[in-house]
Amino acid sequence: MHEMSLTEGVVRILEEQAATHGFTKVKTVWLEIGELSQVDPESMIFCFDAVTRGSDIAAGAKLEIVSVPGQAYCLDCADSVALAKRGDACPKCGGWALQVTAGGDMRIKELEVE
Repeated sequence: MHEMSLTEGVVRILEEQAATHGFTKVKTVWLEIGELSQVDPESMIFCFDAVTRGSDIAAGAKLEIVSVPGQAYCLDCADSVALAKRGDACPKCGGWALQVTAGGDMRIKELEVE
């Protein structure tokens, strides 16, 4: 389950940002997870609850998941298309030369802090 290490990384970022910006408590984290990122949102929520229990900064914080749809640029038909999963063909022309342009990442979008 790579979500555990991803969640630990998120908590490290929260702790670094707390030291940089001077807040003492994280109340809510909005985490964008792309549909093509291979990250399971439910696993992230489970892991976040487990990992934050030992954190001075993030204990009791709520994790809100923001889903980002997959999108790609098709080199065959030169168009931007919605992409449900990696490895799918272009839904417009059936071509395979796709470059992911959105939905492949995970990032912290917003924090509510004290």
